[in-house]
Formats: sequence, C-alpha cells, structure tokens
Amino acid sequence: MVFYPEGPTKEDMGSADFILLINMLVAGLLAAAFMAVAVYGTRPVSARWLAGSYVLGMVYCVVEISIPVFADARVPVVTAFAVFLGATIAFNGGLAHKYGVRPPWAPMLSFLVVASVAVYLVQDLPRQSITRMMAYQLPYAAMQLAALGIVLSSRQRLAWLDHVLALVLGASALQFASKPLIAGALGGWGADPQAYVTTRYALVSQSLGTVFALALALLALAVLVRDALAEATSKSETDALSRLFNRRGFERHAGLAMRDAVRRGVPVALVTADLDYFKSINDNYGHACGDRVIETFAGFLREAAAEHHVAGRIGGEEFAIILPGTNLAAARLFAEGARNAFGALAIEGLPADHRCSASFGVAELVADEGFADLLRRADAALYEAKNAGRDCVRVSGAPRRRQTPTIFNGKG
Repeated sequence: MVFYPEGPTKEDMGSADFILLINMLVAGLLAAAFMAVAVYGTRPVSARWLAGSYVLGMVYCVVEISIPVFADARVPVVTAFAVFLGATIAFNGGLAHKYGVRPPWAPMLSFLVVASVAVYLVQDLPRQSITRMMAYQLPYAAMQLAALGIVLSSRQRLAWLDHVLALVLGASALQFASKPLIAGALGGWGADPQAYVTTRYALVSQSLGTVFALALALLALAVLVRDALAEATSKSETDALSRLFNRRGFERHAGLAMRDAVRRGVPVALVTADLDYFKSINDNYGHACGDRVIETFAGFLREAAAEHHVAGRIGGEEFAIILPGTNLAAARLFAEGARNAFGALAIEGLPADHRCSASFGVAELVADEGFADLLRRADAALYEAKNAGRDCVRVSGAPRRRQTPTIFNGKG
C-alpha cells in the first residue's frame, strides 16, 4: 500500500477510481462465475442470488465513480450506499438457500430502508462526524454478521470450508466496523463526497473491500463447487432403482466403515442377500413387477439398517449390508429377521398368495482380513444357502478354522 505524507497529487487522485474499476471488473467476473454454477450446478437458486449480489456490486462501483460529476451528491451517495447494502442482502439470501436456512427477507429489507433513510439524514452532519461515518459502515457490518449467523445456524453439518467462510465473514464485519477509525487515522474521507476518491482512506477502503469481497466470493464458490462434486459423486455411487449404493459406492463406503470399526476395535459383519427365483418373477409377471420386488426389498433394508450401517445393491438381484459393531451371532439374527419379514410382505402386482423370499450369507471380519476376502466369504455362504434350497441363512465360519457353515432356515 502506498501512502502520501503530503497529501495526494493529481497523479495519485485516480488511484481510488482505478481500484473501483478493478472492483467492478472483479465483480463482473464473479457474477459470471456464479451464473455458470447456477446453470450447471446443483444449487441454482443459491448461485443466482450470489450472482445478483455481485451484479449489484458492479452497479455500486458505477455510482461511486460518478459521484464527482454531481453538484449535489446527497442522492448518489445514498444510492451508492443502498445498492451496496442491497448487494450484501442478496449475498445473505444466497447463503441462506445454500445452508437450508429460511432467508430473513423482511428484516433485511426493512433494515435496508431504515439504514438508507439514516444515511440520507446524516448528510447534514459534519463530514468528519463519527456518527455520520458509523451510519455508513455499521449497516454493512450488521449484514456480514447476519451472514455469519446464517452459516452457523445451518442444520447441515459444517465442514472446515464452511468454518473458514464463517471466519472471513466475521473478519469482514470487523473491518467495516473499524473503517471510521481507519478514516480518522488516514486524515478523513474527504471534504465532500466528490473529494472522497482523492483520499488515502478511499484507496485503503476500496482495497480492503476488494480483498474481502474476493475472499468471500471464492469461498462461496468453493462451497458450491464442493457440494456439486459431492452430489455428482453420490449420484455416480447410487443405484437409481433401489436408491441404495451401487456396487462401486457400496465397496467404497463399506470399506471405510470396516476400517473405522477395526480402528475402534469393534466387530464388523457383512450380510449378503439374493432374491430367490427372481428371473421367474420377471418372466411370469413382467419386469415392472420385478422392479417393484427390488424396490420393496431395498426399502426394507433402508428401514432395517441403522445410521452407521451401509447397504447396497451390488448386482441385479443381489444386495449387501455391512454392520459395524455387530458380531456374527447378531448379524445372523439380523439376516433371519430380514428373511422372515421380507417373506411376509405383499408386493403390488403379484398374486395375493405369492410371497417372495431371499437367501442370505453372513460373515464376520477376522484379523488381517481385507474387505474383498470378507465379501468373498459372505458370497460363498450365500451360494451355500441357494444350493441348500433357498429362503435360508448360512453363516461362514472363520477361514482359519475351516468350519462348515451352518444353515438356519427358520423352518425347523
């Protein structure tokens, strides 16, 4: 930052204008970036409000640059203030949509009107009055604090990037609140509005505005892009019909759950299931009925699974669920309960007396075993259950002891 101990020269008088032009260019680029996210991203409403806030930022720069051409600057000064405060309100609206918080439009717009009237009235106060300076800057600080409150009040789980955004919002509020003190330290903000752009304070103020506006915009963009990537990943790992993880998603998330269970020293079991005679259902009643059978079984798994369980459709009619914190005996009971409950369900499109069934394989993780080996043993137990007549549960013994799996069919 360059200071002029003897006051700004004619060559220096354009410095603040130059910063304003840079701000306008940056605001335009950011507005375009947010509009691109609105078109191609997953949160278009949030991105559109954020884009609108930077469009208003461009308008503010235009009004600010034009102030020196007015003989009476009262109206353009109040207009510039209101436009910039409106930009912060639009930004808050975008954040509210992103973080699942109801936008406080009525309080914010009422505050805009009251603050603009106050700024109009303080024009009659001395130019360097602390009350006049506070009337300009504290509303901006208040809106940044409102944005901070929106982020922190979100019911969504906040990640580190969200906390960084909250921190920068707090710092931005602080810099707005401190600007009257900065203006006093730098010799004030000009004898009149037309002289503002020639002051050292204007150069510092506009530079700070650029830094914080850019930081907040980049953080907001990063948050939106992060969410878009997370949603794209989720879609790539989700089976559309069952709404469970597909094989790729199941293997990744189940592997993570297994490693976490091992780290915590708790048992982990894997249950695999295969719908019995599924091909005959498709052949005799149509693929639409087959799809309903898959949807019904998947829905049952979602209801039966705890929050820390991971369920997936890993084949055409094959499913799997990993149960962290569950030993072999408890996993067998889970599979038996699932088998009995599914067998009792009536499925739309099938005859009233037709009941579907499923076969299950169960395995518990042993020391030094990887996920692929655990899945292989559970699948082997499942195939044993299919060969044993279907509609039953078979448990895989520990591989080192070479135990013969035991059949549990619930039929005695």
